[in-house]
Amino acid sequence: MSALSVVIITFNEEKNIARCLQSVQSIADEIIIVDSLSTDNTKSIAASFPNVRIVDQAFLGYIEQKNLALSLATNPHVLMLDADEALSDTLLKAIADEKQQGFSSPAYKMNRCTHFNGQWITHGTWYPDTKIRLIRKDAGKWGGINPHDSIVLAAGVKASKLKGDILHYSYSSMDEVVAQNNRFTTIQAKAMFERGKRSNWLKILFSPLVAFISGYFFKLGFLDGMNGFFIARSVAYHTFLKYIKLYDLQRKAA
Repeated sequence: MSALSVVIITFNEEKNIARCLQSVQSIADEIIIVDSLSTDNTKSIAASFPNVRIVDQAFLGYIEQKNLALSLATNPHVLMLDADEALSDTLLKAIADEKQQGFSSPAYKMNRCTHFNGQWITHGTWYPDTKIRLIRKDAGKWGGINPHDSIVLAAGVKASKLKGDILHYSYSSMDEVVAQNNRFTTIQAKAMFERGKRSNWLKILFSPLVAFISGYFFKLGFLDGMNGFFIARSVAYHTFLKYIKLYDLQRKAA
């Protein structure tokens, strides 16, 4: 059997952290939480669980904060979760079986299922939302463009697929999605601009339409009813905001 570290970054997650920690108790040999100076009860709740180490770190950026958490793990295999996530019973068993066998793969991917507005979303852009979240420490690191981070595997590393879902308790209302779209697209446009990416009117006008058609029709978002329509529309609006904010940054820098 191999030892497993679980790493989580937090900031004011008192509503979520207990559920997340409870879901990994049976498989975690250590749990490392990198907390961005929470002002609620996140740390006191986390400290009540066994094998938890809490590290205070002012927020460095999503990618940077998660790479710091990964670097602090002392075991060779690491499961990385967000505080608003938990493991389904099926995924928990799949990870436990791999742990018992010594982890036959250097990396593992799994589906993520989001709970939104009283409903589990099982179609459209939000599902299956496959993520790589369990790796051998030398097999990859966090990359991407803030705030949409993802694990980038080292050259030649392949990820195996695990059964089950990460359960994502992200949004309780439509208002939360709208607010996060505005906040995240500001961060994303800035990160894209700094990387030399550029927008234009074709992207502003047509990329949102493509995003809606893809999510609602091709990925069967309509099967999730009203919430499915809202999500497809929200993804399209997110796309619009991202490109028009990037265009605005270009204009101001000219």
